[in-house]
Amino acid sequence: MPKLIPDSRPQRVLVASNLVYTMGSGLYLTAGVLYFTQAVRLPAEQVGLGLGIAGLVAPAVGIAVGHLADVRGARGVYVITLLVQALATAGFVLADGFWSFVLVIGLAAAAKAAGLAARTPLIRHYGGDRPQEFRARLRAVTNVGISVGAVGAGWIVQEGTLNAYRCMVVGNALAFVCAAATLFLLPSVPPGPVMDGSRWSALRDRPYLLLTVLDGVMAIQFKVLTVAVPLWLIGATTAPHWLISGTMLTGTVIVVAFQVRAGRGIDSPAAGGRAYRRAGVAFLVACALISLSAGTPAWAATALLITAVVIHTVGELWHAAAGFEVSFALAPRHATGQYLGVFGLGAGLAEAFGPGLLIALCITWGRPGWYVVGALFLLTGLAAPPAVRLALRHQHAQQAHTGRLLLRRRAAIESATGTTIQQR
Repeated sequence: MPKLIPDSRPQRVLVASNLVYTMGSGLYLTAGVLYFTQAVRLPAEQVGLGLGIAGLVAPAVGIAVGHLADVRGARGVYVITLLVQALATAGFVLADGFWSFVLVIGLAAAAKAAGLAARTPLIRHYGGDRPQEFRARLRAVTNVGISVGAVGAGWIVQEGTLNAYRCMVVGNALAFVCAAATLFLLPSVPPGPVMDGSRWSALRDRPYLLLTVLDGVMAIQFKVLTVAVPLWLIGATTAPHWLISGTMLTGTVIVVAFQVRAGRGIDSPAAGGRAYRRAGVAFLVACALISLSAGTPAWAATALLITAVVIHTVGELWHAAAGFEVSFALAPRHATGQYLGVFGLGAGLAEAFGPGLLIALCITWGRPGWYVVGALFLLTGLAAPPAVRLALRHQHAQQAHTGRLLLRRRAAIESATGTTIQQR
């Protein structure tokens, strides 16, 4: 943890806010679904449907709020999203049926997506020369916070009472409020300049949208260790069940220890494209090893699964670092929130459809499904470098076009006023 604490005060404020926020998130990620199935007594099918609906609606909200953060000031917008998320989370205790559940979970998911988009201009403004590296630091802190929250959630699940689950909901909401309060220690960021045609420009940037789709497909990998591996371990292997926690702990430790280091060598969009390709290869190898763990002795299954998790997490480091690089480097500074909101669409769709896809292919179909999923990751990684090159050409063309517009505007002003504008 000491190595994750940055030197500048604004960065430390963002890290502290993120740590508090993710401690609350760790409570929900570990015990949230159990709250609705065990305490609220909703059928698991309805919970899954409600989460899917929320996952579809939330990313679109992120784009709109990201644009708002660009033109109105990111800190205030981000604080509002955290407070809305706290209010929606507190509303979990009032959910007593399917539609009330959909309402509060949809509002919470929308506020979360909006907050991630609104935070990106802050990361870019205070991230120094390499905001991508600071984003990697935040991801490492995120894993620390979620792990701490998961420890508290373990007690809640062990108790299993309605009051214990309600403590989880209240603790989660309070964490979001504290994260918002911490941000008032952060100097405000003035709104960026409004450029002609900048409204919803990210949705017209086809190369950036292509990268969003590719990153979204690869983002399904985040559900491999949390959804597919536990179900596979229990249903298809003889490995001990405690290994589920072991695989999660292994992945978390690797991310905390090496995410910042992994991002340092990925310092250009081209390097990001190559990192996507390496990640695809790593995911294919990991999927193959997981499939081989079925039908083997317990010791062999354990060794194969642990090895697969290590290789998969290395691929996760490359994938995350590549996403940080291309999403920031290819986004115009004046539209950071809007562009990163669009980039979050891919991860949002993976969140909504990834679990069902992995269950259908890897669990229901079995061993062949793992090879199909691995091949999907590999093909996505291979497609990333040419997609990055296309996006770079488009970015250069857009920059040249903007430069010409500024020159014309300057010439028009000089002609109208009879003065010469000095270039800085």
